[in-house]
Amino acid sequence: MRIVIALGGNALLHRGEHPDAAVQKANIDRVTTAIAALAHDHDHETVITHGRSGTLVHPDPPVV
Repeated sequence: MRIVIALGGNALLHRGEHPDAAVQKANIDRVTTAIAALAHDHDHETVITHGRSGTLVHPDPPVV
């Protein structure tokens, strides 16, 4: 199974947290540990992308 995870911006903050680099780093460390365990334990293909716009772009879009 392929799992696509978008991280970035508000996804790296809990409600009420300041958008500070140290806070975001602590949150991303926790999240990536959980993602690594998920990918390893269940042998899933995992794609991690920045979640700024919520748009998933096909890596090889069809030409029209």
